[in-house]
Amino acid sequence: MRDVKIVSARFDIDGMYRLDTALKEGAYSTLEKAFSMSGREIVDMVHRSGLRGKGGGGAPAAPKWRLVADDESGLDSVVVINCDESEPGTFKDRQIISKDPHLLIEGILLTSYAVGAHDAYIYIRGEYRPFEKILRRAIDEAYEAGILGESVSGSGYRVDITVHRGAGAYICGEKSALLESLEGKRGHPRLKPHAREPEWYFGRPTLVNNVETIATVPYIVANGPEAYRGYGTPESPGTLLFGMSGHIERPGIYEAEFGVSMMEYIERYGGGVRGKAGLKAVIPGGASTPVLTADEVKEARLDYESMRALGSSLGTGGMIVMDESVDMVGVLENLLGFYRYESCGQCTPCREGTGWSDRIVSSILSGEDDMGGIDKLMELADTMNGKTICVFAPAVAGVIKAFVEKFPDEFRAGRGGGR
Repeated sequence: MRDVKIVSARFDIDGMYRLDTALKEGAYSTLEKAFSMSGREIVDMVHRSGLRGKGGGGAPAAPKWRLVADDESGLDSVVVINCDESEPGTFKDRQIISKDPHLLIEGILLTSYAVGAHDAYIYIRGEYRPFEKILRRAIDEAYEAGILGESVSGSGYRVDITVHRGAGAYICGEKSALLESLEGKRGHPRLKPHAREPEWYFGRPTLVNNVETIATVPYIVANGPEAYRGYGTPESPGTLLFGMSGHIERPGIYEAEFGVSMMEYIERYGGGVRGKAGLKAVIPGGASTPVLTADEVKEARLDYESMRALGSSLGTGGMIVMDESVDMVGVLENLLGFYRYESCGQCTPCREGTGWSDRIVSSILSGEDDMGGIDKLMELADTMNGKTICVFAPAVAGVIKAFVEKFPDEFRAGRGGGR
């Protein structure tokens, strides 16, 4: 397994949040090259690099960029950066905005120019106040230096960045709910359009990408798409900031190329499972991805296709590691309590299903199951899957099914089944 640092290359440099240090270390060095090209040429570079969105879905980035760049409405386009990092087990974006915020700003400038946008908005999780403070300072420094504003580094191209704090709603990590919130409305996901079109912010064509996706763009512009494709797999090129939490010796964020062995990653960077207990399970990509058993982890590789083959998802790459002491019924109860609280309530299967399934698992855990138990839980999961506006409920359904199907004895045993 190769050591690779693309986004995290400057994380260990003291003072990288300051502009003077960032400039010494090569920040904003891509701007001159970018402004000698057309925006379409940059979009083409992103296409040839195979860059995929790193916020959870893993969709190719370039098609979304082209929808905005090719829009013929005549309206000014907008770039929105999703920093509403509320997925339990995920904490990579805050590493970027606190350790190398100028990398994100540089990526925003390149992206905005590529799609013809002059206004960019960073929607940041409300609880990220200390990280927001670092980010705002970096933006202020960039304005003072003429890197942001009416003429980006003297190019004549205007880009302004606005930071918008969310109010703590998990659902606003979903891009259309984020845009609703950004427009000052309740953060409810929007109905999906029948045809391919960009997102819309106050009627303007809008590109929404997460922090790490945008922070990868400077590397691609500086080194070319072939350099980025030199890492990862043909289907999942490049790298991701994978995170580890839970029963692990060295929890944290470590960048790796797609396609590496999950077990090797856990052992090499995380130091393996903490203490003497063995590995029991891993939630691979944040709390909304189906759990993997220890045997599945041993064969898993960290790329989108491999995870899909195992019936799970790479998600945001936030691995939650659990040892053999963990009661899996208790873990599911914990997750369902979160989902129940964070459902926006717009769709009945989600609003009612998350609450009902939470009550069922609580009754199983207490040993007083009088609600239909496991069969009713699986029936609910079927009802929640694919019948809602956004993917919140289907994700919860997948989580429920994975826990019950992979650890059935514990659900039959109830409380303490995993101990």
